[in-house]
Amino acid sequence: MADYNPISCDEHDRLELAVMHATPLQMTYRDEDGEVRTSSGIRVTDVKTQDKAEWLSFVLATGETKTLRLDSIIAFQE
Repeated sequence: MADYNPISCDEHDRLELAVMHATPLQMTYRDEDGEVRTSSGIRVTDVKTQDKAEWLSFVLATGETKTLRLDSIIAFQE
C-alpha cells in the first residue's frame, strides 16, 4: 500500500461534522481495487487514525459497511 497522503484539515473537519450530525454525503472515491465509485446517501460512522493513516468508516444507502483511507476520497459533498 502506498504511503498515506493526508487530506486537508478543512475536509477532515467536514467529515467529523458529518459523523456528529449524521449528515448524509455524496462521495466519489477509489475502492480497494482502484475503481472510481460515486455513491449518494452515505452515512459516515467514524473517522479514525490507525497504522499511520486516517480511515473513514461509512454505510452505503444499500446498508453495506465500508472502510477506506481518507486519501482514497476524490470528492464529497453534503
